[in-house]
Amino acid sequence: MTEKRVYILLTDTGSILTKLIKLYTKKPYNHASISFDSELSEVYSFGRKKAENPFIGGFVKEDVTKGLFKQAECAIYSFSVTNDQVQKMKEFIKEIEAQQEGYRYNFLGLFGFIFNKPINRKKSFFCSQFVASVLKKCNIIDFEKPMSLIAPNDLQQISKFQLMYEGKLKVYHNKDVGEEVDIPVHFTPVKI
Repeated sequence: MTEKRVYILLTDTGSILTKLIKLYTKKPYNHASISFDSELSEVYSFGRKKAENPFIGGFVKEDVTKGLFKQAECAIYSFSVTNDQVQKMKEFIKEIEAQQEGYRYNFLGLFGFIFNKPINRKKSFFCSQFVASVLKKCNIIDFEKPMSLIAPNDLQQISKFQLMYEGKLKVYHNKDVGEEVDIPVHFTPVKI
């Protein structure tokens, strides 16, 4: 059985909203996305639909070479899955993408997160809730806490995830194919 790699991208774009979130979380990254290729050519999440307005959000296919991502700090993790698992993840995301007008950003869920009270809304996610839901729905990770309480830093603690790169996203994205990228941190995974 051949295995595929999946990538979790955690970012800090430095926007006003992310700075406010960082004041609360005290964590370096406040946005989570998922990709199925190391070049990050197709990246999926729940976030801003328009770069200039943080209050219009929903399902997004992100271009990590533009907008707020141009100056973003990031951590990129990868993990192995079976062909069946990657197919299930892609199908789950494609279903959401096909119905994206019916999905909303879970702003209320962010308040629930702050008060440690899960707020689940139908067809509504925030970024890390979406990534965690993809992983749980496809039997990759069985989280012990509700999806609406999963933060980007919780994803960093998953022991099966391997840190591939940490630094400026544009440096990672502009690297030559096959070039080794230095990881400027030491990382010890901890299970949630």
